[in-house]
Amino acid sequence: MSAAQSASPSPALPPALPPAGAIEVAAQVVRQGRSESTQECVAQEVAVSLELEGTPHVVMLATPADLEDFALGFCLTEGLIDEPAELERCEIRLREKGIVLALYRSPGGAARSAERGEVPRRNLTGRTGCGLCGTDDLDRVIRLPEQALPSTPIRADALERAMKELGSRQPLGQATGATHAAAFCALDGQIRLVREDVGRHNALDKLIGALLRSDVDPAAGFVAVTSRASVEMVQKTALAGVSILAAVSAPTQLAIQCARDANLLLAGFVREDRATIYAGASRVQVGD
Repeated sequence: MSAAQSASPSPALPPALPPAGAIEVAAQVVRQGRSESTQECVAQEVAVSLELEGTPHVVMLATPADLEDFALGFCLTEGLIDEPAELERCEIRLREKGIVLALYRSPGGAARSAERGEVPRRNLTGRTGCGLCGTDDLDRVIRLPEQALPSTPIRADALERAMKELGSRQPLGQATGATHAAAFCALDGQIRLVREDVGRHNALDKLIGALLRSDVDPAAGFVAVTSRASVEMVQKTALAGVSILAAVSAPTQLAIQCARDANLLLAGFVREDRATIYAGASRVQVGD
C-alpha cells in the first residue's frame, strides 16, 4: 500500500464563525435568472441604552462589540467625564429589546459634569448615522479642547499608508460590507488599534475608549476613519487629544472651521496616492 493510500483523510475544517458583531441570516441570491438559497453574514445593530448612575441618558443604535470601549469613549467625548478614571464601573446588561450600559462615575466626576450642565438626558434616540441627535442646547453643540492641540508634523505618505492598510484590518466590514472603521495610527502610518461599528461616531468612540485604556500616547499618532469628516468626528478626535484626523471622504464646512480652531490637521479624500488638506497644511511633509 502506498503512502498516499495509507494516509488518513484530512479532517474537515469547521465552518468559520462570523466576526464579533455579525450574525448569519438566510437569504436568496438572484443571479442570471436563477434564484438560490444562501447564508449571508450581516452586521448586528441593536439599541444600546447608556444610563448614568441609574438615570437613562441616551439610546444609541450600535454594533454590540467592544461595548466597554464604547462607553468610555462616549463619556469622554460627550463631556460626561474629564478623565478615564472617573468612569468607575460599566455593567453590561442584556435586555429583550437591546443592551443597557449601566455607567457609574466617581462622585467628583459626576459633580463636575453636573456643574457644567453636561448631564441632561438627550431628547432623541441616537440613530446609526447621528452625532448630535437630541442635543437640546446650542452651547453644547460645539465642544473643543480648552488648549490648542500640538502642531504635530506628518508625512503625506503616512496618511496614505494608514488608509491603505486599514482596508485589510476590518474583519467585520469585510464580512458584512456594512460597517465603518476608525484606527489609531503611529506617525509613520502603521496601525495600532482598530474598532468597527455600523455608526461612524460609534466606531470612533470605541477607538477612543480603547486608546484611553491602553498605554499609547494620543499625541503620538493620528486617527484614520472610513467615513466623511463631520464636525462630530473632528470634535471627538480633538477631545481625545489627537491632533491629526484623516478621512476617506469629505469634511463639512463646520468640521473644517472647528479643526482650524482646535489646531487639528484635517485631511479628506485620503485615497491611494492623494489627500486634500483642509486644515494644518503647513504640517504635511511631501517629497523626499
